[in-house]
Amino acid sequence: MSEQVHNRLSAVRAERKVSRQALAEAVGVHYQTIGYIERGQYNPSLDLALKVAAYFELPVEALFSLEPFQPLSAEVYGRKQ
Repeated sequence: MSEQVHNRLSAVRAERKVSRQALAEAVGVHYQTIGYIERGQYNPSLDLALKVAAYFELPVEALFSLEPFQPLSAEVYGRKQ
């Protein structure tokens, strides 16, 4: 069984005002796939993770990780949870 891949996809989508449908069309998947990834119900393939990162012009590790992400407030403002 594969390890869960954590992601910040929904936060980045919301910040950039990109719908699931628009992202899905841009990377060539069904919009429900984006929802499954965001909820941690599906781990993206390396190809898909790289396409999503390229779409947002971010490094893939800014969006996906094998370790849970710290809250953005902790990273931006140095606050620990």
